[in-house]
Amino acid sequence: MNDFPIRRNTALLAGAMAVNSATLQLVAAVSALTFVLVTGVSSLLGLGPALFLTASALTAFPAGRLMDRVGRVPVMAGGFTLGSVGALLTALGAWQSSAWAVIPGFILIGSAGATGQLARAAAGDMYPPARRARGIAYVMFGAVFGAILGPAVFSPIFKGRGLEAAALAVPWLAGAAMMVIALLVVINVRPDPKRIAEALEGRVRRPEDSPLQAAPLGELLRRPGVVPAMLAGVVSFAVMVAIMNLTGYVLVEHRHHAQHVVFPIIGAHVLGMYLLMPAVGWMVDRLGRTPLLAGGLALMAASTAGIIWFEDIGATAVLLFGLGLGWNFSFVAATTALADCAQPHERGKLLGFHDLVAGFTGAAFVLLGGYVLNEQGVNALALAGSLVALAPILFILVTGRAPGAPVPEAG
Repeated sequence: MNDFPIRRNTALLAGAMAVNSATLQLVAAVSALTFVLVTGVSSLLGLGPALFLTASALTAFPAGRLMDRVGRVPVMAGGFTLGSVGALLTALGAWQSSAWAVIPGFILIGSAGATGQLARAAAGDMYPPARRARGIAYVMFGAVFGAILGPAVFSPIFKGRGLEAAALAVPWLAGAAMMVIALLVVINVRPDPKRIAEALEGRVRRPEDSPLQAAPLGELLRRPGVVPAMLAGVVSFAVMVAIMNLTGYVLVEHRHHAQHVVFPIIGAHVLGMYLLMPAVGWMVDRLGRTPLLAGGLALMAASTAGIIWFEDIGATAVLLFGLGLGWNFSFVAATTALADCAQPHERGKLLGFHDLVAGFTGAAFVLLGGYVLNEQGVNALALAGSLVALAPILFILVTGRAPGAPVPEAG
């Protein structure tokens, strides 16, 4: 175990997450606006981020299964390549006001987002169960630097520009370049984290060995601790992406703030998502998975409800920080609990299925949230999001427990 460069690989994966996070801030801030300006259809303002989330969902499960077969690094590298192409297409579509370019661009960026999020499978591979939450948190902590990088890159691009589709081409080009940087970082992760996981499990495999078969999905879902962890992960993700992706539209169109102030607010949200991840990982390892699953949802509910009463930029930034921090608690706890329940050759499959369900649920929430925002206003959106976050807490507290990692197979 000591022969593996765990710290180096962790740092590289964190670096890839930083660049990926900065690019995803662009998606969160202007995907809805890009779609409306290109198509002219304001009633479908949630469709842009919904396309991104649907593509992410459709990619996550097969990408996770592929990771279990060929390793984590090739799949992540392929995803970042697709993301760069997608951002280029989106830039072309914005410049030409062509939905035929923007829509496939969003789809490819969404696919890249799915493989980027599965970096946490690689993180979970490299650390034993007692330190697994902290290992996952160290990798995801890289997104903190993305929270700084995103506003630094994109806010100056938007400042002083008018609200027209062609003005969005340059930031999407910058997003394509950042995806290439993430690709160059991740291909230097060696050895593949899946090999490290196999060594941790005491299972040294030779190239000629036949691949281990993952348990059927139904069996994985029946393992103790999987359902409450997945429920918390799915609900926290869906509420978070719905509010995050619609906030830019709320600020610009409903509360009449300038477009360039959106990025610092999204940056504050991303800081909430990732800044305290090392501390959150420590808490999950020490206090258990279940309290953090429920506590994160409660914090998200309170932060979302606050949007009803606070409209200024500073307060909105604080609320979005709280929304991100609540997701942080639930996400780290859910990811760790699911990783505990799976062997290395099953981990990508289980996390990929979680991301598939979360992505589809998030896409539905963004679409429905866009409709509610357009028809009923900001207060209805905030109230609905808060109630959804609160709904599963009692079930999670009653049924959830921190599962132990399954006993490794012999041989």
